[in-house]
This record gives sequence, structure tokens and C-alpha cells, in this order.
Amino acid sequence: MSTMKKLVLLSVALAASGLSLAQQEQGRVISTTPIIQQVTVPRQVCSPEQVTTQQSKSGAGALMGAIAGGAMGNAVGGGNGKTAATVLGLIGGAVVGDSIEGAPQTQTQTVQRCRMQNFYENRTVAYNVAYEYAGKQYSVQMPYDPGPSIALQITPVISNSHTAPAGTVIYPQR
Repeated sequence: MSTMKKLVLLSVALAASGLSLAQQEQGRVISTTPIIQQVTVPRQVCSPEQVTTQQSKSGAGALMGAIAGGAMGNAVGGGNGKTAATVLGLIGGAVVGDSIEGAPQTQTQTVQRCRMQNFYENRTVAYNVAYEYAGKQYSVQMPYDPGPSIALQITPVISNSHTAPAGTVIYPQR
């Protein structure tokens, strides 16, 4: 069996067993640049507001006036005139009673008025990270700032040629 086939079988056997040829390494971070994005943030904004309302009339003045006017109209006159006097007394009494009750009062209250308003905030969404490993510089975009060093997982790649295996850099997620 050739050496290449042995390496492939060994790699497959190790992968199947859960073991790996991968090696944990560290890269030195050269620079970290945050990627800033402006996002819309809706917020509820409330403020106090003075509101003036006019209360409705109770109708008690018109009712009392109609009763009094109807009674007075009924006491005056006779026959068909009595009915007409009662009706006129009802109408006149209601008008007079309503005017005696007067205009409804106005009331001023402080109420909270709320509405949704959009605000804009700058938020860091990722980081462009430049790092050095084995004398070469690399860059990657990461969801977090890795700090002064970056964890690298180096896994050999088996090629069909008889040259030395190449390395692959895998960036672990936090």
C-alpha cells in the first residue's frame, strides 16, 4: 500500500474516531477595526399636554322648566285652550330652565400623549482583524474583538500531489 493511501486511511480513521490532526495555534493580532453600522431604534416618547374639555349640560334645568311651565300652562285656560297653554308652558319652561342652568363648565386636564419616534444609533456589528501567523499576515472579519491574540486551528490538507500538505486556517466562533 502506498504512503498516500496510508495517510488517507489514517486521516479517515482519526476523523471517524473523533480525533483530529488539527492543532491549536495562536496568531498575533496586529489590528482590530470595528465595523460600525447606523441602525434605527424605535422608542416611545411621552409628554404631558393640557387638554380642555367642555362638560355636557345635564338637562335638569330644561326638565324642571318644562315641568313648571307645563303646570302653569295647565292652570291657565280651559278646554282646547288649556291644551295649547300646557304645550306652550312646556316649551317656554324648557327654554327658560335651560338658560337658567347656564353654559356647561370647561375643565382642563393634564394628559400623557405618547407616540413612537425613530432614533438612530451607531452600533458595532463586526470587526476587521489583521493578524500574523508563521511570518505571514492574514485578515478576517469576526463578530467579536479577539483581543491581543487569535485562536487558530491548523488542519493539514491531504493533496493528490506528492508535495507537503498545505495548512488551512479555521477561525473558531465564541
